Amino acid sequence: MRHRIVVLGAGYAGAYAAGNLARRLSPADAGITVVNAVPEFVQRMRMPQVAAGKDIEAPKLADVFAGTGVRLRLARVTALDPERRVVTLTDGELGYDTLLYALGSRVADHGIPGVAAHALDVTGRPSALRVRTRLDSLHERGEGGDVVLVGDGLTGIETATWIAESRPGLSVALVARGELGARLSAGARRHLRQAFDRLGITAVEHTSVEAVEATRVRCADGTALASDATVWTAGFAVSPIAAAGGLEVTRNGQIIVDRTMRSVSHSSVYAIGDSAYAIGDNGRPLPMSCASAGYTGRQAIEAIVGRLTGRQVAHTKLVYTYNHISLGRRDGILQLVDAEGRAKPAYQGGRRGAYVKEGILRMALWATSHPTLGVPRRRHRLTTRELMREVTT
Repeated sequence: MRHRIVVLGAGYAGAYAAGNLARRLSPADAGITVVNAVPEFVQRMRMPQVAAGKDIEAPKLADVFAGTGVRLRLARVTALDPERRVVTLTDGELGYDTLLYALGSRVADHGIPGVAAHALDVTGRPSALRVRTRLDSLHERGEGGDVVLVGDGLTGIETATWIAESRPGLSVALVARGELGARLSAGARRHLRQAFDRLGITAVEHTSVEAVEATRVRCADGTALASDATVWTAGFAVSPIAAAGGLEVTRNGQIIVDRTMRSVSHSSVYAIGDSAYAIGDNGRPLPMSCASAGYTGRQAIEAIVGRLTGRQVAHTKLVYTYNHISLGRRDGILQLVDAEGRAKPAYQGGRRGAYVKEGILRMALWATSHPTLGVPRRRHRLTTRELMREVTT
């Protein structure tokens, strides 16, 4: 009987890990199933561009995994039972011997009234397309319109700049709890402000939002911002499925993992990407980001392959070295950070920053879409102990 590896989620982390596990493990010993809610690979880092109106490629996962031996199951995950090693899906149950949890994150409303009812977001392709549709309707109305973005993280900044550049007839404002670009170096902050000025974006700083209504955003200081389209980019949250299943998680629901991305409470479960609470080489938790998805994914691959084949588990890097921000088609910021996660004085901005950002996006898509590249002539066989696990448990 083959060892059953189930990967939940086919985003940057899950799709990359599944393809690489398939190319490194013998198909005679291991069967890999990927569960994903939609049939396409979503380039989540490009969703601000989709919202602004740019057409972005969405490769079919069936094509991505073609020829790899990976089985794709289109369904939503509704529950997890790690004691029975069973995942409940919208179309039935699925058993596993090793589970790789990569369900990612979704928008966090922080309990603010009206966010769910009135705000849009860019955490996925359908939601980004809803933003585009709303902006299209404002354009067709021919009277301009007010767009308010709440949250000045990288996603908020990128979405604001792409919308302002692509929709010059709209009035765009971004609400920041602190100083705009507070995590950037002084030089990068100046560059960001210049970009906002150039694009006509209003930065509403040192302001928190109290409620989102149909036509306005109410702030804690009593002011109200008129809004025909409110886009919520004030952080991300993970699915409650892991916590409900009894896995040891943080207060926000991330699965607590060891240095090899294995759950500290259930040895048959690994977690990567936004779903994992992983401590980096600097002793600090890795942030939710595409870079963290790559690093945690590579470590989990090494751990799963090593343990299943009786090899020593290699430790890969778990670092966070830079932030990359797109400021429209021809502008961007590449901000290096130190070992403590603080911005270094040096940064790269302008067209070169945009080129670097675009290169990172293309590389991420290419690496995920070519899982069979470098298929070894001899894939690793599993140890007898691991092949017998399904029979004895």
